[in-house]
Amino acid sequence: MKFVTQRKQFRDLSEQEILGLAISSEEDDARIYRMYAERLRADFPDTAKVFDGMAAEEDTHRKGLIDLHRQRFGEVIPLIRREHVAGFYGRRPVWLVENLGLERIREEAALMERDAERFYLEAAKRSTDAATRKLLGDLAAAESGHRDTADHLEEEHLGTAERASEADTERRQFVLTWVQPGLAGLMDGSVSTLAPIFATAFATQDTWTTFLVGLAASVGAGISMGFTEAASDDGQLSGRGSPVKRGIASGVMTTVGGLGHALPYLIPHFWTATITAMVVVFLELWAIAWIQNRFMETPFLRAAFQVVLGGALVFAAGALIGAG
Repeated sequence: MKFVTQRKQFRDLSEQEILGLAISSEEDDARIYRMYAERLRADFPDTAKVFDGMAAEEDTHRKGLIDLHRQRFGEVIPLIRREHVAGFYGRRPVWLVENLGLERIREEAALMERDAERFYLEAAKRSTDAATRKLLGDLAAAESGHRDTADHLEEEHLGTAERASEADTERRQFVLTWVQPGLAGLMDGSVSTLAPIFATAFATQDTWTTFLVGLAASVGAGISMGFTEAASDDGQLSGRGSPVKRGIASGVMTTVGGLGHALPYLIPHFWTATITAMVVVFLELWAIAWIQNRFMETPFLRAAFQVVLGGALVFAAGALIGAG
């Protein structure tokens, strides 16, 4: 509560403080756009140019605001930032946004401009001082102009061919970073755990023991696959993206693949649990074939044949060993 009371209300700011707040906000937004541009430059150079242009536009507005402040109040600009004012729009930390997809970053940039425009318009409505009202209206118009500038820059730098190229690059990066390691994990978890789970099931016919073995095998395989994927390639030369993301995708999907046919053994009746687990295995294998066809462009019949055949062989091995 003490922290909240130390923040100033917007209605209590002087015109000089409003100018100082606008200047610092423009500086922050320009810095954010440049960080977006730097983050995207290697894979999406045309979109990076758009953010470079938006940062330059923010610099222009900042210089205009500084000139206005110099004319009205002199050289010393009050040190006031967004976090000093209660209710003022905030910005998400760049590190929370920069790892998201291309369209999500564009949406975040558009939201930044809308937030600023909306705030200035609402503040202008509540102001009774004519000079302050005009100042807030001018700031709102400037923020609206930012969106027009962004649209113009996108038209200039992002034609149909550039957008198609960037969409293809984004899809390829998504496949390399998330789909490929996730698919490898799902296949490993779904297929490799079949033998120990069903061997235990047929050997003991104890559903709880089978579940514990399946849980241990799934979690252990997930941890192993996650660390192996993360350590195998740092992504710098291969372009496969963050090793942490790939490790998470591989580890989580390995665990999910194994747990799919381990969880049915929470059912106390052995044959009910076993038949349910077999149905789950069938669905898992067909899901793997669909993912291979959808994202890896493997012909569906070939993918289905490979996955189902491999899964059937592992299942048979586990069942025979357990029954023996």
